[in-house]
Amino acid sequence: MAAHSHHAELDNFNLDAGLWARVRNIILFVFLLSAVATGAGFFIDQKQFFHSYLAGFMWGTRILLGALFFLLAGYLAGAAWNVTVRRFAETLAATLPYGIILFIPVALGIHDLYHWSHPEAVAHDAILQGKAVWLNPQFFMIRAVIYFAIWTFFAWGVYRNSTAMDKDKNIQHMHSNSRYAAPGMLLVFLATSFAAFDWLMSLDPHWFSTMYGIYIYAGGGLASMCTLVLISLGFRRAGVLKNSITLEHYHDLGKWMFAITVFWTYVSFSQYMLYWYANIPEETIWFKHRFIGSWLSVSKFIVFGHFLFPLFFLITRKTKRNLNTLAFMAVWLLLMDYLDIHWNVMPTLHPTGFAPHWMDITAPIAIASFYGFFFWNRLKQHAIVPVGDVRLYQALAHHQV
Repeated sequence: MAAHSHHAELDNFNLDAGLWARVRNIILFVFLLSAVATGAGFFIDQKQFFHSYLAGFMWGTRILLGALFFLLAGYLAGAAWNVTVRRFAETLAATLPYGIILFIPVALGIHDLYHWSHPEAVAHDAILQGKAVWLNPQFFMIRAVIYFAIWTFFAWGVYRNSTAMDKDKNIQHMHSNSRYAAPGMLLVFLATSFAAFDWLMSLDPHWFSTMYGIYIYAGGGLASMCTLVLISLGFRRAGVLKNSITLEHYHDLGKWMFAITVFWTYVSFSQYMLYWYANIPEETIWFKHRFIGSWLSVSKFIVFGHFLFPLFFLITRKTKRNLNTLAFMAVWLLLMDYLDIHWNVMPTLHPTGFAPHWMDITAPIAIASFYGFFFWNRLKQHAIVPVGDVRLYQALAHHQV
């Protein structure tokens, strides 16, 4: 342990001002370029804009929610290995409150996105009438505020306690996070599940799935692990935290990527299998829409790209301990996760087949860079490693058994 700690002391736990400024400028440039392009798309094709925006919004926000899950799960388990990467996850989760700003275009596009928001449609549809108590614009907006309030409460609570411990070294901050981890896991999961029901599943209001929430959240958990890997590797390339985030930590992050890939597949297949077995028209119709035209090819590619390829790629110890292959798989799975969200959203707009649009690229980039700016700005306000955590030296000495 002493050897590991000695080398880790060579790392600077404060973000270099020059590095911060350079990255900030890149993020701002990317955001402005992609936001202008996406905004121009609104005047070209309004429906495409709202659907592309919704897909990008869900993709980006789920990454932050996945980071919050990672934090709560770590505190619940009393994990020590993740301390050196935990500040990145804390800062990602702490940007969730800004998501309420990004939700505004979704709220403004409610009539372009959701069939149930039209009173005339509800008046002639018995199923929508039965769901009108839940699926109505006013309650939809209220629930969105509640979701963000729950996420913000736990994300900021964890972040505030962790950064306070940097200053006063009071272990009670850690105990406080541990006490709130269990109710936090429950409430954050419920809020995320209902957000998935509202924002994605209700695109087809005649269909329902009780497994849909965990399916959507599992994808976000996987995307957040990939994001943590890429952030850590980015710092490593810049010569930062090279001794603090070691090969052992990357190996464990790779294990998380592998495990959540398997779990996401289990949930996805279970949802499909149950509907296939029951063969009830109002339940199978959602999958039927995704087996039409070129959507069938996309469905098959997701099975390969989101499950089979990463499963056999990540199953070996060697690939999880090779930083180049781990980075490649992190990028690949982030792209697959976005394709999965696209596959959830776009058949509503393009029912006859896969019809990619340039806004499908600019919208997620704009949203990711928006979140990225606040993440990067907040990251420089404190040490980039939780220096006050009593388990820091245990994390620095972490070694696979």
